[in-house]
Amino acid sequence: MNVMRGRGPAWIVMGLVLLLAACNSDRPEPAEADLPSAGLRVRVTRVATHPFLSRYRLTLQVDGPQGCTDTAELFPDTGYAGRRNLYEQASGTITLVGQYDARVIDRTHCTIRLVEFQSLVGQSKFLGSFDVDAQKRWQFFPASLRPERPFEKH
Repeated sequence: MNVMRGRGPAWIVMGLVLLLAACNSDRPEPAEADLPSAGLRVRVTRVATHPFLSRYRLTLQVDGPQGCTDTAELFPDTGYAGRRNLYEQASGTITLVGQYDARVIDRTHCTIRLVEFQSLVGQSKFLGSFDVDAQKRWQFFPASLRPERPFEKH
């Protein structure tokens, strides 16, 4: 019986270490895409909002010419719906499209607008996506590294 008592604190410490390792960090995870042709830098930052579940706040920031900047909160990732695809429309407009929201980036005025999916018509060029890699790290994947992935319809 004394043998079991001696292991108690060690098991508690080991359990706490494993528990803390499984927790999400609330440290911001920025991912950036430089778009020299558009004169923009697009950043989507992911921050965990729950210590255990896959829940994240997503923030879009656009840095444009002459130092202009704009920021917008995106629809949150409430469970594996964080990926955002980046496109350039034939008109030169940049769009960021997620599972549940779409944003248009006006590079002339350095602004971000929420738009309806139906308004995104016409030809567009896939530039890449903001997503997690195999190790669950948030980053930008240019189109040259990862092909476009369609969103699942629910």
